[in-house]
Amino acid sequence: MRLRPLLALSALAVAAALAAQSVPNEGQIRLTPSEIAALPADDPGAGTSGLKAIRMTRLYGHPGATGPYTIALHVPPDTKIAAHTHRDGRTAIVVQGAWTFGYGRSANGPDVRTLGPGSFYVEPANLPHFARTGVEGATVYISGFGPSDTEYVE
Repeated sequence: MRLRPLLALSALAVAAALAAQSVPNEGQIRLTPSEIAALPADDPGAGTSGLKAIRMTRLYGHPGATGPYTIALHVPPDTKIAAHTHRDGRTAIVVQGAWTFGYGRSANGPDVRTLGPGSFYVEPANLPHFARTGVEGATVYISGFGPSDTEYVE
């Protein structure tokens, strides 16, 4: 019977998080990792690689709309994202796993680094970049000012 109060509390936390997202102008969004994990996934759209295997969650705003946004990308193990650009400049933090990231058109260039949790990087507007995960996958939080897009370079 302890499960019912826990489920009710979890449902309330998710409802509160979703309500907070529906009023982004309020600017008072606070989400714990468990609340973020409980948020519904969006189809990978504007500002993402578009790969169906990647789970995208909007934490704030919308990358397809005008204004600030933050998304969480949950990338499964052994995923490769080909070189692409975005029209908006973005910043990112690796939250979990190992995220191999580089600039340019080729994944074999000298600017490739594997970034672990707590690592920070930027995706300058219109600069080609690429990424991949290893055996553990990765979660990355990306922030920008939309509208965003994704254009593959090859």
